[in-house]
Amino acid sequence: MGVVGSRHPPPNLGVCKDVTPGDTGSSPRLRGSWRYRKLGRLWGEEEKGSGGCSMAELEGPEFGKADFVLLDEVTMEQFLENLRLRVKNVLLKSNCVLEAFGNAKTNRNDNSSRFGKYMDINFDFKGDPTGGHIHNYLLEKSRVLQQQPGERNFHAFYQLLLGAPAALLTSLHLCRDPSTYCYTREGAQGDACTDDASGYRAVEEAMAVIGFSPEEMGSVRRILAAILHLGNLRFTHEEETTLVEDTSGVSVLAELTATAPDSLRRALLARTVAAGAGELIEKGHSPKEAAYARDACAKAIYERLFCWIVGRINAGIAARGYDARVHGKSTVIGVLDIYGFEIFDNNSFEQFCINYCNEKLQQLFIELILRQEQAEYQREGITWQSIEYFSNEPIVELVEQPHRGILALLDEACLAAGTVTDSLFLASMDTRLGHHPHYTSRKLCPTDKTMEFNRDFRIKHYAGDVTYSVEGFLDKNKDTLFQDFKRLFYNSADPVLRAMWPDGEQSITEVTKRPLTTGTLFKNSIVALVENLACKEPYYVRCIKPNDQKSPTLFDMERCRHQVSYLGLLENVRVRRAGFAYRQPYHRFLLRYKMTCEYTWPNHLMASDREATQALLEQHGFQDDVAYGYTKVFIRTPRTLVCLEQERAQLIPIIVLLLQKAWRGALARRRCRYLRAAYTIMACYKRHKVRAYLRELLRRFQAVRTLPDFGKSVVWPEPPAVLVHFQDASQRLFRRWRARQIIKNIPPSEMGQIRAKVAAMVALGGLREAWGCQRSWARDYLSSPSENPALALLFARRLQSLKDKVHFGSVLFSCHVRKINRFGKSQDRAILVTDQHVYKLDPRKRYLMMRAIPLSTVTGLSVTSCRAQLVVFHTQSQEDLAVCLHKMQPAGDNRVGELVGVLLEHCRATKRELQVRVSDCIQLSFRGHRRLLTVETRPNAATPDFSKSRDGFVLYWPGK
Repeated sequence: MGVVGSRHPPPNLGVCKDVTPGDTGSSPRLRGSWRYRKLGRLWGEEEKGSGGCSMAELEGPEFGKADFVLLDEVTMEQFLENLRLRVKNVLLKSNCVLEAFGNAKTNRNDNSSRFGKYMDINFDFKGDPTGGHIHNYLLEKSRVLQQQPGERNFHAFYQLLLGAPAALLTSLHLCRDPSTYCYTREGAQGDACTDDASGYRAVEEAMAVIGFSPEEMGSVRRILAAILHLGNLRFTHEEETTLVEDTSGVSVLAELTATAPDSLRRALLARTVAAGAGELIEKGHSPKEAAYARDACAKAIYERLFCWIVGRINAGIAARGYDARVHGKSTVIGVLDIYGFEIFDNNSFEQFCINYCNEKLQQLFIELILRQEQAEYQREGITWQSIEYFSNEPIVELVEQPHRGILALLDEACLAAGTVTDSLFLASMDTRLGHHPHYTSRKLCPTDKTMEFNRDFRIKHYAGDVTYSVEGFLDKNKDTLFQDFKRLFYNSADPVLRAMWPDGEQSITEVTKRPLTTGTLFKNSIVALVENLACKEPYYVRCIKPNDQKSPTLFDMERCRHQVSYLGLLENVRVRRAGFAYRQPYHRFLLRYKMTCEYTWPNHLMASDREATQALLEQHGFQDDVAYGYTKVFIRTPRTLVCLEQERAQLIPIIVLLLQKAWRGALARRRCRYLRAAYTIMACYKRHKVRAYLRELLRRFQAVRTLPDFGKSVVWPEPPAVLVHFQDASQRLFRRWRARQIIKNIPPSEMGQIRAKVAAMVALGGLREAWGCQRSWARDYLSSPSENPALALLFARRLQSLKDKVHFGSVLFSCHVRKINRFGKSQDRAILVTDQHVYKLDPRKRYLMMRAIPLSTVTGLSVTSCRAQLVVFHTQSQEDLAVCLHKMQPAGDNRVGELVGVLLEHCRATKRELQVRVSDCIQLSFRGHRRLLTVETRPNAATPDFSKSRDGFVLYWPGK
């Protein structure tokens, strides 16, 4: 059927703050946009054609007088953003998931909420969200089965069909075309209202962010697919037996729900009844009854899936581990997003419940805004002329009154024995409610041809007259679902599906209470919601629907005037205009504004807070714009309060600076006292540590002159931090004193050897394994009979002839060596180092001089880090000399350090620089050609010898 009626906006969208009861007139702007007021409750309703509401227009030109705003196409997510809430990502993502499973395209709104939602958002003392909780109300599950022409099923079905990957659809036995499935066929006829493919990806991402596991998300997809396949089952009648036309569909359903195919087939075609005394009877269905059971099962599955998703979201967004004693005081903002008033061509049980909900919220609005406002003026003794307003309490009583209301009569009809039809229920209402001024039917008003006999009744709601059809009232209120389905799904192997059916655990023979009807459950939840909201102090933002064409540019004056009228906005404006924009108890008023008056700052000396408040206002000249109640002061216009706020804003910085100056001074003085005490203690402790250290140092070193090692073995005490540098300097002085004591006992003839060893230690210490520092250095080993018994005399003659010829001063070093030339030829030679030259001699030819290298041309020495006696003389002419000391007595003597030390000491005495390199890969040069010289150890080698290698030369050294 076409929709020609209108969907009216909700009765209210309120902002509730935690303020003193009765303080209903204070303006949001005067409250500093919540800067200094504690956040309490914010609750509202989404209008079923506008998609939501916003706080953007909360403050009008005269704040405190703005009661409604005009909005169009504002989503719930934008609503939260407009409130400037730093909501966690998971809270926003939960809205995406709830919209997918709870919203659908209607003729008035492409993203209409088909369920009611009340969400609490917890905030810590800094205003950061810490968690939340969601309550859902009356999901329109009948939409799963059928939709109005031009409308669609819930978004989740189309997102799965049009957005899921092809492989996933294949595993679910689905195809892309929504018209293939009975439950989505109506929605497939029109154009898609949203991008379902991107919506599918957004929902998948949101569920992952909230905390749904991949297994849970897979179960949700399988349940959606099972509902689609369930709607395509058809039943036929053969030989008094009902059968499923396509048995393959049962197998697919069993696979998706993880149940046994035979058990699923029995649940679809029959139901088990307990006949008493433990006897069970299986009663088969007719095709019509089987179709009814199929549809009831589909609705129940989707409703329980939706409730499970809400519960899973609540588990993901719950505030955990919050302790007010540790984390500070927390606050809660509640957002109510619920159905708007609905009037269709065919209004059924769902519209009846939705409009009853709106009547309850309108009643709350009347109670909080109109009745309590005027009651407060009378209670405070303020002169007031009462303003008449429409009260919808009779309409609410018509629906919910115990034993006589429509819901009570509906439950009575559902519980009656025998066959009770919708027409009999209508007749019962005509009989018992016919006298009510807000109820009528065709039987009561035969001349009204807009209603049908035995089908329609009309209620005069606050928003207009609505004609309801009783067809389906009893079935929808009973919401019958056979126990066979509950036990079937409770025994499913899918843990998610099993968790949705805890009542399936009961045996068929167990006696259970009759479940509450849908109408009673909904009434109880709405009553609890209203009681929760009634304890808050609301600030309403009215959402007016400007047109029915979903256009942002059209403004239908008649439609807006009708909404303003039935919402009671005119009465609200009159109450506000005739009343006072702001009221506050005297002590709280003084606490905020006492600094603006010299008689009240810092504290007044008057008899009462009322007299002090009166003196403050008279000093500012506002006595004509205020009224004084018994416990509160009432200010009529916001202009007065603005002036007080401006005065206060100018004085607050001065007061703050004064307080800061006094407090900072107190802190600075206290800190100064602490520092002085700390420095005094530190100074005494430092002096104690210094004295203790010096006493211990004196004790340890007072007898070092008598020790054989002059105090080398004495352990220095650990110095305090202040004496670390002192100890370093003392240790340096002690080492110099000790060295002086040792040197005093060394003969002058040995000082040259000592200086040479020191030079060798500086050059080779830590770089070479051994360098012969533990023995006496003879230097001229070739002249020693013990070293060179056969040729010592001959060498002495050659040495004398060289001295006569060259006139050198002294012999620095001499020894037999093994040398290598640029051709790789290795021979035995002798080396003589004087203070002028380095001579290469041939011992086989009476120490004939083979080569003389001026000592002034030697630029450096290279030795290895191992025990090999390899020495390379680097010269300025790039004609290096590589030798290996050998034929030493005793064998294995280490003379490389001696050669390096005497040359370094000679260069120091002659003020020349000599570079010494320690490397296992020595680079040498033969007539400009560079070669590499390495050392290898060979255990089977008797004497050291040179050989060619790929990169140059190698010295084979005997040893391990």
